[in-house]
Amino acid sequence: MKSMKRVFAGVSTLVLMSSALAACGGNNSNSGSSGAGATTAPAATEAAATTAPAAGSGEKVTINLWSFTDEIPNMTKKYLEVHPEANVEFKTTVIATTDGAYQPALDQALAGGGKDAPDIYAAESAFVLKYTQGDASSYAANYADLGLDDQMVKDAGIAQYSVDIGSTTDGHLKGLGYQATGGAFIYRRSIAKDVFGTDDPSKIKTEIGPGWDKFFDAAKKLKDKGYGIVSGDGDIWHPIENSSDKGWIVDGKLHIDPKREEFMDLSKKLKDNGYHNDTTDWTEAWYADMSGAGAQPIFGFFGPAWLINYVMNGQVKDTNGDWAVTEPTTGFFWGGTWLLANAEVTKDEAKKKAVADFVKWVTLDSSETGLQYYWANGTMKEGEQGTKDSVASSVVMSKSNGEVPLLGGQNMFDIFVPANANASGKNLTQFDETINKAWRDQVREYTAGNKTKEKAIETFKSQVKDQLGIDSE
Repeated sequence: MKSMKRVFAGVSTLVLMSSALAACGGNNSNSGSSGAGATTAPAATEAAATTAPAAGSGEKVTINLWSFTDEIPNMTKKYLEVHPEANVEFKTTVIATTDGAYQPALDQALAGGGKDAPDIYAAESAFVLKYTQGDASSYAANYADLGLDDQMVKDAGIAQYSVDIGSTTDGHLKGLGYQATGGAFIYRRSIAKDVFGTDDPSKIKTEIGPGWDKFFDAAKKLKDKGYGIVSGDGDIWHPIENSSDKGWIVDGKLHIDPKREEFMDLSKKLKDNGYHNDTTDWTEAWYADMSGAGAQPIFGFFGPAWLINYVMNGQVKDTNGDWAVTEPTTGFFWGGTWLLANAEVTKDEAKKKAVADFVKWVTLDSSETGLQYYWANGTMKEGEQGTKDSVASSVVMSKSNGEVPLLGGQNMFDIFVPANANASGKNLTQFDETINKAWRDQVREYTAGNKTKEKAIETFKSQVKDQLGIDSE
């Protein structure tokens, strides 16, 4: 997660920030020490190996691991610590998603094959469908061919949205995550008490939902007391985007789901009524609203646990401890990283076993020596309390302590387990990163009064055609 902090320090653009953080899942306290065994490069660069002690007389297995942050490479250190008998070494390559560098390099390496091809590789939510269902899906092994079957998925209590995203359209599982990114509503306790007379999560969830009508009823109540309900329209986009019935592409054509089109009207309603501070996410004004320093105090933000842990935690300042989480207006997820294995590893029994063991430890092991237990409890480094995070396994979260100071000691897992279960993974496409940016730009043109709704939609369709060659319905 140190790479995330470098991004925070030096980059303010929306594209880079949203791309980097969508994959978020750990920090320097949770991931293990940084550096040894991994490099960050603008092009594919082989790094120094992380090596386990040799066990037995068998030849050591080398696993080529590719990722876009040092998060997963750092996990290899904990894996080798927990599995001293493992006769394996990891050679890791880290290529940032900055300027779109990761995917072309990964695609070239997968297509080239051979001993230097990735054996395990990571994909984030913005482009994972390309590798599980889309153009590059043929490179990924089915988990079943690694000996990781559906029963293991059920036994670990993996959220269905994560399984759906990691599976082919005919149900063959090719990728899973270690983190769960189901979304909640994160709100200020003091504002809740002032406006609603309580900060009880079970009561606040009925004030802001279910449904957007109730959300806007709450927005009016808050405005009458001098508060905004959210910071900007981006704060409601992710719940709307990932609760839509269909994705952007249907039968090869651009499709605007009615729920996504309604975002234009809801966004305008927020702006016209002064229900937000009209910020853009990943900007200084957005961060200021987390600390209560914006134009008007802001009630809340929609987001997964990583928004609490790795964004708000560094921004809240005087509002630390004045926050709580409750069920969102509508179920959704935001971000995440999936782990895939190269289908070629199944041709070598020793490599297949080594790859499968690491993938299982990261994505399916719900024991107290599995990656996810350490991750959920912030115990990646022995003797050090790291950041706690929502993980893929509900079994792990049910036996973990999710109490965090930012939330006034609330156990966030009580909210994020159902949040993960209520998210849908059936409305994504491999083109979402490009299409979402064009869409949100045109929505802001409309709400700013620069274009009519019809003109904004017309421009959006034209941009998708020009950039992706995809016609509209």
